Amino acid sequence: MAESRTRARPLSGTHAVLVRVAAVAVLLAIWELLVLAEFWPPAVLPGPAAVWDQLLATADAGNGQGGYAGSTVVERLGVSLRRVGYGSAYGVLLGVGLGLLMGLVPLIRAITEPFVTFLRALPPLAYLSLLVIWFGIDEEPKVYLLMVAAFPPVAVATAAAVTGVNKQYVEAAAALGASRLRVVTTVVLPASAPEILTGIRLAVGIAYSSVVAAETVNGADGIGGMVLNAQRYNQTAVVLLGLIVIGVTGLIIDSAILAVQRALSPWRGLA
Repeated sequence: MAESRTRARPLSGTHAVLVRVAAVAVLLAIWELLVLAEFWPPAVLPGPAAVWDQLLATADAGNGQGGYAGSTVVERLGVSLRRVGYGSAYGVLLGVGLGLLMGLVPLIRAITEPFVTFLRALPPLAYLSLLVIWFGIDEEPKVYLLMVAAFPPVAVATAAAVTGVNKQYVEAAAALGASRLRVVTTVVLPASAPEILTGIRLAVGIAYSSVVAAETVNGADGIGGMVLNAQRYNQTAVVLLGLIVIGVTGLIIDSAILAVQRALSPWRGLA
């Protein structure tokens, strides 16, 4: 009873939106106050209005620069999202497949777990040079980098989810005559789906956060390439714009995955 009384009640949809809007407004106000107080010069910390002006300029294909260095911010975002989509999809497919094998076959888990942990510990820039040597400077190394970044979290989450499935459910299905494959598809996968989706959620976030590293090599047409190019010329407002665009779109993608997770496992009470 005491636990039920002290448990925090989740905010309703409207209240949650209002709280988040208020938090953003407070953050913008603090940002503007820092600019007005001149703690740093505008070249180091431009204000929200300067970043907004850059958004309008980089979104205008007819501004004389084709947006920014020949491409609008929307075009650049589309290029980066395509790379993240391919890399995440490949990483998720490999991660779920290997994670299932790791969870179902202890020998495979004993063999592959150290390698998965090794990859998970490596930062993307650590293996980008090797991918460039192997695959050149076109799209392949960028997509493969994002794939390698997304793969370990899915594999680890899937393996943990499969090993955590209630053994009574598996034994009951087998006692009713279900084949090994049918037990996996009708019992193990549905029971593991929430944790697998959590792994996918983490993997997509890691892949998206790695897009700037992926676009350091011949990736000037992406949003990460715009950030890197602006950094070279001390265009701080463009750098902030790129980071905000990446963050906002990443938040939208994460919210979409979370909605799928809630739909597949409404009993979990996800916040």
